[in-house]
Amino acid sequence: MRTFLTLDRSERDESYPEALVEAFLREQTITGDVVLDPFAGFGTTLVVAERMQRRPIGIEFLADRAAHIAGRISSDATLIHGDSRRIDELDLPPVDFVITSPPYMCRNDPQDPLQGYTVDGAGYDAYLDGLTNIFRRLRSVLKPDRRAVVNVSNINRYDGLTTLAWDVARAIAQVMTFEGEVVIGWNDDDHLFNYDHEYCLIFRNA
Repeated sequence: MRTFLTLDRSERDESYPEALVEAFLREQTITGDVVLDPFAGFGTTLVVAERMQRRPIGIEFLADRAAHIAGRISSDATLIHGDSRRIDELDLPPVDFVITSPPYMCRNDPQDPLQGYTVDGAGYDAYLDGLTNIFRRLRSVLKPDRRAVVNVSNINRYDGLTTLAWDVARAIAQVMTFEGEVVIGWNDDDHLFNYDHEYCLIFRNA
């Protein structure tokens, strides 16, 4: 796969664009594969995977977002309103591929993204430790030597720069093999997080 992709996000929904998911599913999966998104958000992964005749599974912490996703998918897709921090306790089938965009956090944010920003967290380092633990648990769900792709961006805002992409890479690399990144460039002038690009970090369940 190319290490730099230029995509159009003119039809981008609240999470990440369908074109991004399509590109990785074409490269990394075949018809019938089980595709998991542990942070389902608004359901983009599930919608695209179902359209491409994969078997989608999504986990979403927030009830309102889970209800939104349910309205976008068929009964053949699997949607779990649950907590990815307990992903190994959810009785999931063996998974062929993971693609997700975790909820973002900046260094000075008070809420815990891994609990849907509904409660105060213990800080940025605790958030990263939480991601490490989720992907440690995910290893028992993802088939050996299969890959997980994590879409993330650095964030440059009013209170400074958070190197979220680099920090997430280091966090997950503690428990899965980091194989590199694909840079995603956007064909528009809406520079989300003050960048015109994001990263898809690629890990293997070695």
